[in-house]
Amino acid sequence: MAPMSGSHESVSIEPFMFELHPRLSQDCIQLGHFPLCRLLLMNENRYPWFILVPEREELSEIYQLTDEDQVQLMRESSHLSRTLSELFRADRMNIAAIGNLVPQLHLHHVVRYRGDPAWPGPIWGRFDPLPYDAPTIMEIRRKLGAAPLQHFVFFD
Repeated sequence: MAPMSGSHESVSIEPFMFELHPRLSQDCIQLGHFPLCRLLLMNENRYPWFILVPEREELSEIYQLTDEDQVQLMRESSHLSRTLSELFRADRMNIAAIGNLVPQLHLHHVVRYRGDPAWPGPIWGRFDPLPYDAPTIMEIRRKLGAAPLQHFVFFD
């Protein structure tokens, strides 16, 4: 059973058919999962940049999801966007499914500020990544843990 609204727990990653694309594994920190999607944190500390990846095999487009999974993806994306906007006091949320470099279906959720280094343009390809340090990652996990993220479970 999924945790109740606002509750969080840690679990081990269970082996199953889903496999995260190697580029996402390399560039991101795996935080946990919702009922449909894995939640990643892009290892780029200029922007709070999160990625939802539906845990389904061999998908590259939203329309390839079942109708039920499409609805669930929108629920998770909307809920995550609202939570991130409030937690990080966003001026704007940028949400995109591009997939030109990584064919696996994934949705970027980027918190934007009028004063960020790429504003008002897109963030892709602007700078070499500036990785997070361990204390900042822990602070982001703490913030998410205190947020009312429904049905979210952290990985160990």
